[in-house]
Amino acid sequence: MRDGGPVIVRLPEIDFIDDKAGKPVGIHKFIGRRPIAAFGNSDGDVEMLEWTTTGPGPRLGVLVHHDDAGREFAYDRTSPFGKLDRGLDEARTRGWVVVSIGNDWRTVYAPAR
Repeated sequence: MRDGGPVIVRLPEIDFIDDKAGKPVGIHKFIGRRPIAAFGNSDGDVEMLEWTTTGPGPRLGVLVHHDDAGREFAYDRTSPFGKLDRGLDEARTRGWVVVSIGNDWRTVYAPAR
């Protein structure tokens, strides 16, 4: 309460980091339930995919592999940003679908109008 009325006060501290292990924390905080599907494109999304796909019932985990530098930024196992290494290694054993931009997408961006 301030000046006789309710207020929302944010503390000057980090609530959670929205990457790696922080992704499931943020999802739970804002949604409050385990998702039935998750989509990621880097190793920063592995924990989110793990948390989603290990829940009960049918689940879907998808990794988008940015492997077409001609049509979109490409990043992979050795990229300095957006690295996708662990996710590619674990996708098959965890049942995640890997979608290749280079092989699976006919169009990346809609033609300019």
